[in-house]
Amino acid sequence: WSPDPRGVLIPGEFRLRPSLRKVLPRFEIRVDTAFQEVVSACADPGRDGRWITEDIAHAYLQLHALGWAHSIEAWADGELVGGLYGVAIGGLFAGESMFHRRRDASKAALAALVALLSTDADPRRIIDVQWRTEHLGRLGARELPRPDYLAALRVALTAPAVDFR
Repeated sequence: WSPDPRGVLIPGEFRLRPSLRKVLPRFEIRVDTAFQEVVSACADPGRDGRWITEDIAHAYLQLHALGWAHSIEAWADGELVGGLYGVAIGGLFAGESMFHRRRDASKAALAALVALLSTDADPRRIIDVQWRTEHLGRLGARELPRPDYLAALRVALTAPAVDFR
């Protein structure tokens, strides 16, 4: 499935709003410590628009075991309260889904992902968010027509992989 136009977030274009910056200290960010729990939370049957089936979840667990899929997790008071997961290839992070159980937790996880992808300031990196929602647009996501997306993807894949450890 490939929407046209495609939603992307260029790490250098991420807008860390003052209100989000203020709440970031409320969360402990972890990487890949609860991958299965993040996928399960994203696949919760009670969520509107749920699309993550058991087969999809299993496939991502296999990708995680192989080192391709990663989770960025927001924790508070020892509890997983938000996060996101996706696949990293070179300078591309293809975000699959995110969830929150506490306000701003998924945004905190996204901010942490942006920071992780920005450590070397490589301008080739992109976060594929599939489609630009109003929520993601406020954070800096934009739409790229298919030819522009494919060109950006080719460039992103040439960037060195990020170490998610």
